[in-house]
Amino acid sequence: MGREYKIKFAVPDSYDPVALQRKLPSPIHSAAQGDSYQYAIEPDGFYFVDHLLDRTVAAIALQCLIDEALGLTNAVELTEP
Repeated sequence: MGREYKIKFAVPDSYDPVALQRKLPSPIHSAAQGDSYQYAIEPDGFYFVDHLLDRTVAAIALQCLIDEALGLTNAVELTEP
């Protein structure tokens, strides 16, 4: 269970996520033995799930993804799929 988000934008074919991966906080939440969040890079944007284990970590990760998307395009659409 958690909250799902889609950050919609056209991901460039040449997109390299290495810099993004360095910016993201660790999703591992040791007390709950699970991940605070998960994300995926899809052709139409980033898919993000906040597992509601550590809202601060998930919020930072979501902000990193939004910032990354806005660095690749002028506008994004944030939706709940």
